[in-house]
Amino acid sequence: MNTHGTELRQKALTLLRSGARNTDVARQLQVPTGTVGYWLHVDRAKRGESPGRRGRPCPRCDGRALDERAYAYLLGLYLGDGHIVQYSQHRMPSLMITCDDTWPGLMDACEQAIRAVFPENSVCRVRGTGCHNVKVYSKHLECLFPQHGPGLKHTRRIALEPWQQNIVDAHPWEFIRGLVHSDGCRITNWTEKIIGGERKRYEYPRYFFSNVSRDILRLFTDALDSVGVEWRATNQRKRNVENISVAKRASVALMDAHIGPKH
Repeated sequence: MNTHGTELRQKALTLLRSGARNTDVARQLQVPTGTVGYWLHVDRAKRGESPGRRGRPCPRCDGRALDERAYAYLLGLYLGDGHIVQYSQHRMPSLMITCDDTWPGLMDACEQAIRAVFPENSVCRVRGTGCHNVKVYSKHLECLFPQHGPGLKHTRRIALEPWQQNIVDAHPWEFIRGLVHSDGCRITNWTEKIIGGERKRYEYPRYFFSNVSRDILRLFTDALDSVGVEWRATNQRKRNVENISVAKRASVALMDAHIGPKH
């Protein structure tokens, strides 16, 4: 059933073919961004331009050059807030990274990374409740993200392939940044001390990373070890979530130099 009508769909495709962005078309025609993205995907498929078709080579299958710095960041985002899905009406699976609307800069960085890793594929943003899913279609998603599998990530083993580990070793800060941007934060802690009979308040910055998967936690701490960041696992566990804390002044300074707060 064509809920929105053929005329409206054709009007959207005309705008899209002229170079208009998915979000602008969706806003102008008052149609969900995901619907506009799907119309564009089907239109490109009919014209032989569907993502993942021949002519759109894969770094793993065809040896296409891969932006490894962008991939290391995107891998961190995927392990935290990403998932690969394939609905019955789509012939291609899609990668979706869920980004909180509170951090528009993070959302922009996510989209830039996806475009760098999939330079010939269309990227769109699908509105959710308090968030957007930054989305791309490709039949090569499982080639680049072999950690994909049935069920939630913490219910299965998560380990990097040797070629992925080589990229992470070459770009550890980008990988750490992706993980922190997905499941981490930078906060300001405070404490009070009695000095000379006077109570004084001290504030200090601190990084946290939280995840349910012990495998992903280990990937994060291994990367921290590789760049000389001191960390510790906190004793607080809520709903099986474990926290990794970075609080030493020198380590926080390193994190600030390469990551900084979300924005």
